[in-house]
Amino acid sequence: MTAIRQPQFAPPTQKRAGAGQGIVVVLAGFLPILAIVALAPVVPRMIEQFASVPGATTLVPLAVTAPGLMIALFSPLMGWLADRYGRRRLLLVSTFIYGIVGVAPYFLSDLTAIFASRLALGLCEAAILTVTNTLIGDYYAQDQRRTWLMFQAAVGPVFGVSVLTFSGYLAAISWHVPFLIYAVALPIFLAMLAFIYEPDVEHARGSHDNGAAFPVRHVVLSGAVTLVSASLYYVYIVQVGLAFGGIGVTSPETVGMLIGIANIGVFLGGLLFKPISAKLPSSWQIAIFLSLMGAGMAGIGLARSEQVMTLAACLQQLGAGILIPALVLWAMNGLPAQHRGRGMGIWSACFFLGQFTSPLLVTGVGAFTSGIGGAFLALGVAALLGALAARVFARPIDA
Repeated sequence: MTAIRQPQFAPPTQKRAGAGQGIVVVLAGFLPILAIVALAPVVPRMIEQFASVPGATTLVPLAVTAPGLMIALFSPLMGWLADRYGRRRLLLVSTFIYGIVGVAPYFLSDLTAIFASRLALGLCEAAILTVTNTLIGDYYAQDQRRTWLMFQAAVGPVFGVSVLTFSGYLAAISWHVPFLIYAVALPIFLAMLAFIYEPDVEHARGSHDNGAAFPVRHVVLSGAVTLVSASLYYVYIVQVGLAFGGIGVTSPETVGMLIGIANIGVFLGGLLFKPISAKLPSSWQIAIFLSLMGAGMAGIGLARSEQVMTLAACLQQLGAGILIPALVLWAMNGLPAQHRGRGMGIWSACFFLGQFTSPLLVTGVGAFTSGIGGAFLALGVAALLGALAARVFARPIDA
C-alpha cells in the first residue's frame, strides 16, 4: 500500500529589500527638507499678508521653522512607537497626514490656524525622519547602507535647490500656492503601500544579539557628537549670507549665486562618503568632516574677497556633505534592531536641536570676537579641535 505523502512546508524566509524599497525610503526622507526649503521664498509675502496681526514678523518665521522644533521634541517618542508598534504603519499614517496638513494652509487665511498646521506637520516629520533612517538599518546590510546614505546625501542638495527655485516661482503667484508642494507626499504614500514592508526585527540583518539591552553609552556618545556637529553645520546655513555681507557683497542675487556655487561641495561630499566610510572607522570619518568644515569656516572668517570666501564655503560644504551620512551610519551601526527606532529617534532629536542651539552658539562666540567673520574663525578653530578630539578618543567612538 502506497504511503500518503505529507505536504512539505518551506520555512518562512526574511524578505530582502531591493532598489524599490531604497528609492521610496530615500524619497520619503526628503519630505522633512520641504518644511523650510519650500517656504523660504514666501516668508516676505506672508509677513506682508499678516502685517495687521500683532507679532507677525516673529510668528511667520516661527511658523516656517516650527516643524524643526517638533522633530527635536518628539523624535524619541516616534522612535519608541516604531519599536513598539512597527515601522510600516507609523510611516504610512504620518506620510498621509503630512500630505493633508502640509497642503492645509493653501485653504487657510488665519495665521493661528496655519501655525497649528505647521506644528502638526512637524509631528509627522519626526515620525518620517525617524522611521526612514531606521528602515535603512533594518532593510540593508552595512555596505548597502553606505550606498543609500551616499545617494541620499548626494541627491539632497539637488532636490533642495530645485524645490527652492520652484517655490520661488510659485510664491510670485500667491503666498498660498507654495503650500501645494506638500501634496507630493500623497504619491509617495501610494508608493509606500506598494513597496514598504514591515521588517522582521527578530532576524534583521546586522542584529547580532536580539536580546541586547538598550545601548545607552553609544546613544549618549553619538547623540552628543551629533548635537555639536549639527550646531556647527547650521552656522554656515544660517549665517553665511551675513558673512558675505561683511565683506561688502550685499546683492541678494550675487550672494545666492555664490552660495549655489559653494553648494557643489555638498554633492561632492556625499559622493566621497561611501569610499571614505568603507575604508575608515567612524572616528576618522568624524575627524575628516570636522577638519573640512573647520578649515572652511576659518577660511570664511579670514576671507576678504568673494572669490576666497566662495572657495572656503565650498570646502566647508564638502565636509557638510559627509557629516550627515557619517553620523547616521555611526549611530545606526551601534543599535540592535529591536532598539533601532528609539536610537534613531534620539539621533534625529539631537540633530534638529542643533538647529536651535546654532544661533545661540554664534551669539555667545560673537560676544568675544569681532563681527560675524570673527565668529566663523573661532568656530572653525573649535571644529578643528573637535576633529583632533575625535582621534584622541577614537576607541570609544569606534567601539
